Amino acid sequence: MKDLSPDDRPREKLLWHGPRALGDNELVALVLGCGYRRNGALAVANELLARCGGLHGLARSTADDLSHVDGIGRARSAQILAAVELGRRTLTRAPSARPQIRSPRDAAAYLMPAYGSRPVEQVGVILLDTKHRVMRTAVVAVGALNSTVVQPRDVYREATLAGAAAIVVFHNHPSGDPCPSPEDVEITRHLAAAGTLLGIDLVDHVILGDARYCSFKELGQL
Repeated sequence: MKDLSPDDRPREKLLWHGPRALGDNELVALVLGCGYRRNGALAVANELLARCGGLHGLARSTADDLSHVDGIGRARSAQILAAVELGRRTLTRAPSARPQIRSPRDAAAYLMPAYGSRPVEQVGVILLDTKHRVMRTAVVAVGALNSTVVQPRDVYREATLAGAAAIVVFHNHPSGDPCPSPEDVEITRHLAAAGTLLGIDLVDHVILGDARYCSFKELGQL
């Protein structure tokens, strides 16, 4: 980046014009700090984004994925993943806030920053009080959603212990496509039946994709 004019160097550009003036590659270059051998940080950032498929792909990448890019070792992989996680956390609500889930859109907006761009599928539940205010969120399983990975008892155990009146079940699709699979439909049917027996309302099952979501309530299946 020494070959660039001062106006085009990411660090100076950020200090003079603010972070919004920088492109994705320039922001990643600043996180990297420097390049390697003959390739500067900007060249490494360009290759990294191309390999991952842009920022959305970067947010779903693991340390092993990043290490396939020349100039990215364990230390730099950790730097990048830490920066991604910091950005994700700034979008989540403070623990003291108790948002109210009035619609599938509310649920998706609450969940997407924390769980929408994960490289591994996670199954979780939002625990709600009688006014559908969020009590807390819990991950109950990690792995593909099917009857062997998550059972209704795992989901409703969390709700029972917390004294929740209602729940929103969620999971993410690392592929970025939130369309439900046959397994998603089947487990939703089992969860709804278990909720009826226990007197705990299954408000929705939300599948999180790449900046998109799918709601079983919106589909008319809950």
